[in-house]
Amino acid sequence: MAGEITETGELYSPYVGLVYMFNLIVGTGALTMPKAFATTGWLVSLILLVFLGFMSFVTTTFVVEAMAAANAQLHWKRMETHKEEEDEDSSTASDSDILTQDNYERAEKRPILSVQRRASPTLFDITDRVEMGQMASMFFSKVGVNLFYCCIITYLYGDLAIYAAAVPLSLMQVTCSAAGNDSYGVEADTKHNDTDPCWGPVRRVDAYRIYLAAFTLLLGPFTFFDVQKTKYLQILTSLMRWIAFAIMIVLALIRIGNGQGEGHPPLANFAGIRNLFGVCVYSFMCQHSLPSLITPISSKRHLTSLVLLDYALILAFYGLLSFTAIFCFRSDSLMDMYALNFARCDILGLAPVCFFLGLFPVFTISTNFPIIAVTLRNNWKTLFHREGGTYPWVVDRVVFPTITLVPPILVAFCTHDLESLVGITGAYAGTGIQYVIPAFLVFLSRRDTRLAFGYGTVNKHRSPFRHTFWVGFVLLWAFSCFLFVTANIVLTETKL
Repeated sequence: MAGEITETGELYSPYVGLVYMFNLIVGTGALTMPKAFATTGWLVSLILLVFLGFMSFVTTTFVVEAMAAANAQLHWKRMETHKEEEDEDSSTASDSDILTQDNYERAEKRPILSVQRRASPTLFDITDRVEMGQMASMFFSKVGVNLFYCCIITYLYGDLAIYAAAVPLSLMQVTCSAAGNDSYGVEADTKHNDTDPCWGPVRRVDAYRIYLAAFTLLLGPFTFFDVQKTKYLQILTSLMRWIAFAIMIVLALIRIGNGQGEGHPPLANFAGIRNLFGVCVYSFMCQHSLPSLITPISSKRHLTSLVLLDYALILAFYGLLSFTAIFCFRSDSLMDMYALNFARCDILGLAPVCFFLGLFPVFTISTNFPIIAVTLRNNWKTLFHREGGTYPWVVDRVVFPTITLVPPILVAFCTHDLESLVGITGAYAGTGIQYVIPAFLVFLSRRDTRLAFGYGTVNKHRSPFRHTFWVGFVLLWAFSCFLFVTANIVLTETKL
């Protein structure tokens, strides 16, 4: 019902949830996709994009099914607790502490293992927000829980490193181009080296590191405190992102329509698959945020169909963005952050629009960095937390925030190669979060559901890919990707 409140906030309609999921998946990571497309070739890129989108959809349905199974267990425990309280009240009201004959017979017939529970369909309603960490603790062993948190932490470190590099890189590209009086236009495709001058004796790499230091000093302190994303901030950043995406697509289409498109991408170039794979996995990442996104949806009757529609729209958008980019710009002129190709202004001649496109990653990423940093810090705390234990003030307020902030800043200090950062983060930690963890969650949750409620129990939110084959296929695909990416990195570095 409208206005009803859950712990995740106000409930919203399925179509609002569809928009939220679209916004969650299509983030600034999409800006690294055009260069990966141009490097790999348009046909191979399209095939891989569609296939990885399909695999992400499969594991999304796995997570939804595991969420429903976790909710069923929580609902059953509450029902059992409520029943025990009622039994205690009735026994207290009686004159004797001895069970009546009916209660005695019912207790004798109740199995020791709860195999014979009868689960109603409403038991699987997704009403409680059960985060992936909580599901891991419910279905995984202790070792599995620790591995889960290690994977999440690694991914969040990669996320922070990407964000920490993207903001200074955007600022450096825009301000150094302005200082150097570059011809503001996409035709000015001059490639700059880090050692090229920016402001007099200050090199471009020096400007990048100055901006990185300023970024750290301004946003780093938020890691030491609690911060929340407000509704209005989310609306503002989403609005800016979609305005920027729309402008880039329209400008590229105008340029192609006027016969000024310079892109001639190859059909296939298998050497670029490693980075494209990582970029695509990163760009379809949503599994770790599904509990917070799906739980508040008011009606989940057609949830799977809506998720499928979302993925189809996202595939269409990624294809449109990437194809307009690779046919508008030469492959060697596409930048790691696609928006920076529009930081020069001879298409429109409107400097404010060009500066907006060049700097929009700064605005959107800067608002997300503190939130991800706090999330990483809290995951560190959870990983080392022991039942009933508390952390000393220094450890809680200094050590955990420091180990959260320092590593990604050091990585960003050493490199601003966003394509490689996104590729490695997506290919390794992203593979774990998007494929391995959902596959194990759904497999173990199905086993626990059968043990708890019997083999005939049907989870109404079960995945369309309910056969065990799909779990094995996802795990095999994840293992194959891990081997391929590792071998590709080794061969590339050794130039074999």
